[in-house]
Amino acid sequence: MNLPNKLTMLRILMIPVFMLLIIFRDSVGYYTVGANHVSWLQLVAMIVFAVASATDWLDGHIARARHLVTNFGKFADPLADKMLTMTAFIFLVELKLAPAWVVAIIVCRELAVTGLRLIVVENDGEVIAAKMPGKIKTTAQMLAIILLLVGDPFKIGTILLYVALIFAVYSGYDYFRGSWSVFKGSM
Repeated sequence: MNLPNKLTMLRILMIPVFMLLIIFRDSVGYYTVGANHVSWLQLVAMIVFAVASATDWLDGHIARARHLVTNFGKFADPLADKMLTMTAFIFLVELKLAPAWVVAIIVCRELAVTGLRLIVVENDGEVIAAKMPGKIKTTAQMLAIILLLVGDPFKIGTILLYVALIFAVYSGYDYFRGSWSVFKGSM
């Protein structure tokens, strides 16, 4: 297991830590951001999420720079991102920091693209690497989650959430359009 793949696995292991911090957020005091009251543990959860998100950029950078790109990494890296962001989105809905309909569309897109990747691997033996619209979606999602978790005083996180939604829909369409051939003859 090379360093980028270890960073991907670390990101996955940080998810339960993030969850526990959010679950127990009411066990400590709060600070005020504008009209919002944010738990100190929620702030720590945001830091854990931010560090986990940074490993996404870091593992990709190291993999490309050192020529350590593997099929495991091409598959596990986006899966780790999906697991991390979907977990955070579910908690954002629970905390009433994100609309459920936006999160539902993003989650459905993530599941559909993951399924598509599995079908393509099974048929072609190739792993679909992330494209630029998907990377923009992931970046917008992660930044939106970070800002929403800390109270989003300037509503930049909310704007980024809708940017992520637009890129989720577009990049999902782009993945399916580019891989439509795997469905020919099976419908």
